[in-house]
Amino acid sequence: MAAPAVSQPRSSKTESYVDNKRKEDVRQANIIAARAIADAVRTSLGPKGMDKMISTASGEVIITNDGATILNKMEVLQPAAKMLVELSKSQDSAAGDGTTTVVVIAGSLLKQCLSLLSHGIHPTVISDSLHKTAIKAVDVLTAMAVPVELSDRESLIKSASTSLNSKVVSQYSTLLAPLAVDSVLSVVDPGKPDLVDLRDIKIVKKLGGTVDDTVLVKGLVFDKKVSHAAGGPTRMENAKIAVIQFQISPPKTDIEQSIVVSDYTQMDRILKEERNYILGMIKKIRATGCNVLLIQKSILRDAVTDLSLHYLAKAKILVIKDVERDDIEFITKTLNCLPIANIEHFRAEKLGYAELVEEASMGDGKIVKITGIKDMGRTATVLVRGSNQLVIDEAERSLHDALCVVRCLVNKRFLIAGGGAPEIELSRQLGAWAKVLHGMEGYCVRSFAEALEVIPYTLAENAGLNPITIVTELRNRHAQGEINTGINVRKGQITNILEENVVQPLLVSTSAITLATECVRMILKIDDIVTVR
Repeated sequence: MAAPAVSQPRSSKTESYVDNKRKEDVRQANIIAARAIADAVRTSLGPKGMDKMISTASGEVIITNDGATILNKMEVLQPAAKMLVELSKSQDSAAGDGTTTVVVIAGSLLKQCLSLLSHGIHPTVISDSLHKTAIKAVDVLTAMAVPVELSDRESLIKSASTSLNSKVVSQYSTLLAPLAVDSVLSVVDPGKPDLVDLRDIKIVKKLGGTVDDTVLVKGLVFDKKVSHAAGGPTRMENAKIAVIQFQISPPKTDIEQSIVVSDYTQMDRILKEERNYILGMIKKIRATGCNVLLIQKSILRDAVTDLSLHYLAKAKILVIKDVERDDIEFITKTLNCLPIANIEHFRAEKLGYAELVEEASMGDGKIVKITGIKDMGRTATVLVRGSNQLVIDEAERSLHDALCVVRCLVNKRFLIAGGGAPEIELSRQLGAWAKVLHGMEGYCVRSFAEALEVIPYTLAENAGLNPITIVTELRNRHAQGEINTGINVRKGQITNILEENVVQPLLVSTSAITLATECVRMILKIDDIVTVR
C-alpha cells in the first residue's frame, strides 16, 4: 500500500516534466557572455581606472576610458552580449555619463541571478523582484539627492569635473569643467529652461598646442582658411556676412551635352558672357553691402571659379568656401541670418553682422574666427587643441561627457554624492527592506542589494586599495547614518565625499540603475536562441 503512495507524486511529475536543460544552458550561456563584456570594462571604472587601447580593423588606434566608446568598438557576436553594448549606448544618450557604471552593475546583477537560478528560483520571480528593487532604489536615491540651482555655478563645475576626473585628460579638469558649464549655460533657452540641445555646442578640433590651449569662442570658428586665390582680404571689420547656397560660376548644361564652337568669335562671346554673368552676380552681392561670403560646398559644379574669386577679391569681399552642408543650420543660427539659395533673393535683411572676421594661424594650419556677432543665436563653439590626434579625440569625448553631465543637471536639478556612496547606501537600505518582504522576493532583493556593492568594490580595487576592508568600513559608516561617506580615491581612504566635491547628477545614477535592471530582466527572460538563416 505504501509503494503506490510513494509513486503517486512521481507519476504526476512525469506528466508535467519538460526538458528544461537546454533552456538553462541558453540562459547560462547568455549570462556568462554578458558578464564577460562587463568584466572587460570593469577595470576602467573610476578616476584610477585603466584606459583601453582599441585597434580597429582599418588600423586606427583609439585610447579611451569611456565605457560607451569601448563597447561600441568591440566586435561582439553573442546576441546577449550585444544587449550590454546597447545598454551602454542608451545610458550614453539618456545621461551621457556613467556608461561604464551601468555595464558593471548589470554584470554584477547577472552574477547574482546566476546563483539564484542555480538555487532553483524561477526566472520570472527573479525578474519581478528585480523590477521592484529598481523602483525602490530610485526612491532611495531621490531621497539622498541635494537640490541644485543653475545659478550655482560652483556645484555645476564640481559635477563636471567629477565626470572628467576618470578620463585620460583628468589633469585638465580645472580648465575643461568651467568651459563645459559655461557653454551649456550659454545655449540654455530661457523660454524652455529644461531643454538643452547639445548640437548647439560645436566642437572644433585643431592639432597643435596642448589641451591647456582649449578655448570657448563666443562666435564661430571654421577649421579652414580664407580662399587666397586672387589676393582677397583676410581680415574684415564690421562684416556683413552672407551664407549662400548657390554657385558663383558660369552655368553648365544639366545634361551631358556638347556645344560645338566653330570659330574664335563664338569662343570669345562665350568667355565674355561668362565674365558678364559672374560680374552681374557680384554686383548684386556688392549692392547689399555684403563683404563676407560663406559658400556651401557644391557637388555638381564648382562653387567658385578662379575668375569669380578674382572679381570677388577686387570687390574686397572675403570668401570662405567649402562650408559643409551640415554646418549651415548651425552657422545661420549663430549669425542670426538666413541662408540664400538664389542670387535673386540676395537682400540686405538676410545678412548677418559681426564686428570682426579674421584668419588666424593655429598649429600647422589656419582657422577663421568670426567674433562680436550682433544678436548672436544661443550657440557656443569650443576649440579643442591637443598634441596628437588621440589626445584630441579623447578630449572631445571627455568634454562631451562633461557637457552631458551639465545637461542632466539642467533637466533634473539634483546632485548626489559620488565615490560609491549612493551604491553602498542603496545596498544597506535594500538589505533592510528585504527583511520586511516575504518568501522568495526577500531572498532575491537581498542578493541584488549585495550586487550593488560591486561599484565601491571595483573603485577600491582599481585604486589599488584593499577592497574588502574598504567596503566593510563603508558599510559600517553608512550603518552609523553617514550617508555621504564614500571612497576618496586620491587619498586612499574613506571620507565624506560631498565635502571632497565629488558629486554627480541624480539622473546619471537613477538611469544607470533602471537601465541595468531592465537589461538584466530581458536577458533573464530569454530561454532560447533561435537562429534564422
